[in-house]
Amino acid sequence: MEGSVLTSIRENIATVTFQHPASNSFPSALLERLIENINRLSNDNTTSVIILKSEGKKAFCAGASFNELITIDNLEDGKKFFSGFANLINAMRTCSKLIIGRVHGKAVGGGVGIIAATDYCFATENSDIRLSELSIGIGPFVIEPAITRKAGIAAFSKLTLDATEWHSAYWAKDHNLYSRVFENTTSMDEFVEKLSKKLASYNPDALTELKKILWKGTENWNTLLMERAALSGELVLSNFTKDALQKFKK
Repeated sequence: MEGSVLTSIRENIATVTFQHPASNSFPSALLERLIENINRLSNDNTTSVIILKSEGKKAFCAGASFNELITIDNLEDGKKFFSGFANLINAMRTCSKLIIGRVHGKAVGGGVGIIAATDYCFATENSDIRLSELSIGIGPFVIEPAITRKAGIAAFSKLTLDATEWHSAYWAKDHNLYSRVFENTTSMDEFVEKLSKKLASYNPDALTELKKILWKGTENWNTLLMERAALSGELVLSNFTKDALQKFKK
């Protein structure tokens, strides 16, 4: 019930797969394990490219653990909870290896943040996205910089304000969150395998330098995302949010 993060390396390609029975959501401990895997691969000379994926046939990622969210009762725990995805996005951002996202299903909240933090992301037609944070009294503040960087402020605004609406995989592609959408996982996996092998054959030093260029201008995110985590930690303690969370739980 705690979920898992598994990493395999073959032909200089690392595949990182996460799993949790609650729609591939992330309790804090599981987030920490994913961050540890990404940080380790960043320093692994046998790895040139990382493929990030989740298990199952339904959701890609339901974001942070709802069960943990509803137990928060003080500012310190609130900031710590929301810093989980802040640390993950920063680990993906500073990782020396290109990260390819392989998305097979729907993504909510922090799951959309993961998609935005990949360097190159592919998805199936089933991979709709939604930012539901406003509907429970908080906001997607921690993941906003990653989403806005890819999709722009107008698309982020629409995702955030349409908090109860799903946006299709093709909408996400049109707004640069996905680079390509496939009819099924078979065709997607064939493409991702071929692409990752091609990338892994390139000069690893060139790939590392390219990664730095792709994330130019985000050097302040270590501070920015932690400030956003603190803001979310305050909001989750409000009476409005506590009432909304209890209604959502029921």
